[in-house]
Amino acid sequence: MPSSKRTDPLVQDAASSLDGEGVAVVTRLLRTLPTRPRLLGLGEPTHGEEAFPELRNEIFRHLVEHEGYRSLALESDCLMGLAVDDYVTAGKGTLDEVMERGFSHGFGASPANRELVRWIRAYNEDRPAAERLRFFGFDGPLEMTWAADPGQALTALHGYLAAWMDAGLLPCAADDLDRLIGAGDRWSNPAAAMDASQSIGQSAEARRLRLVADDLAALLDAYAPHLIASTSRDDWWRASLYGRTATGLLRYHYWMADDSPARVWRLMSLRDGMMAGNLQAIAEYGPTLIYAHNRHLQREKSTWQLADMALDWWSAGAIVSARLGDQYAFLASALGAMPHQALPVPHPGTVEGLLYTLPDNRYLIDARRLAAALAEAGTKPVPRTDVAADYGYFALDPAHLGDTDGIVFIKDVPA
Repeated sequence: MPSSKRTDPLVQDAASSLDGEGVAVVTRLLRTLPTRPRLLGLGEPTHGEEAFPELRNEIFRHLVEHEGYRSLALESDCLMGLAVDDYVTAGKGTLDEVMERGFSHGFGASPANRELVRWIRAYNEDRPAAERLRFFGFDGPLEMTWAADPGQALTALHGYLAAWMDAGLLPCAADDLDRLIGAGDRWSNPAAAMDASQSIGQSAEARRLRLVADDLAALLDAYAPHLIASTSRDDWWRASLYGRTATGLLRYHYWMADDSPARVWRLMSLRDGMMAGNLQAIAEYGPTLIYAHNRHLQREKSTWQLADMALDWWSAGAIVSARLGDQYAFLASALGAMPHQALPVPHPGTVEGLLYTLPDNRYLIDARRLAAALAEAGTKPVPRTDVAADYGYFALDPAHLGDTDGIVFIKDVPA
């Protein structure tokens, strides 16, 4: 809806309308950066609001068609995402099937995600393999109340190595590996999320599996020249994903079984660490748009007050930014009003309140330019404290505007 207030001059010069000028303004902002980013993070401030992934689709199409972007990475299970990539690159399965089994966290139900997968498949259909777009999940096989068993990743990694290497080099045989893994429901027991004693992550079998996984991953690296020549770079990359996932899951389960005060902090850190490892591997496939919650992509530390625990840990974006430098860029997303989640028009003293004075509904903000204008004017916005009805919305932190390359702002989010 149009604003009844005059646009605040502090935001006017930093804002470009995504409604009036179109998503090409993203290119204009990217060209002000020191170098072309290899990984471009696009955050969302809350999950489940279609306006944000719909805008993501517009931006991704523009980046593919005008900026040479070759892949998209989504905050979704990295192993499940392989089914989506097989569909968009080779037509394996059907759209309905991959939307059902190719996404975690319920993201397969999103109409915008369905349209994204459909568009990538259509784009790839008549193109040679080297020119096809790729799809990646970059989250671990984790949910809030459980972690997957390491069996799928370990078995796939062992099978790849066994097919192309002398069996005597492997740390164990396939049947021994199956016996150590055991029943999958032992690992995914949801009771372990709240009760460390319910986890098998520090059992004798789990400790042995950590050594096996480490040995398998080391063989994969040591024999990379032989394995890549015998199979393909893609096959070796996928085996590396299995190795990262297996070692990451076993580490995660180990700390699920820990009852020290550091337990939750460890689990939060490990998840973002797994994400960061996947993103660095995905960067090998060329310029990539990453889409996830702001908290996973931001450069500053993530913080969360959980009951009586004040938690802070480095996000995947912070880790990748530290390692890749200027080859990582981050656009946060923010919103104004979201009435169906009980979020009213933001207070004028917040960053969101300043942006809400803009006349159009969708904007790209040069975050560093805005931070400089606020500093020059001596204006210090306060953090927004509104709480969404589903508790899923996280406001911008005005203290870290300068750590963000841009802000995608949607003024009024429809139901």
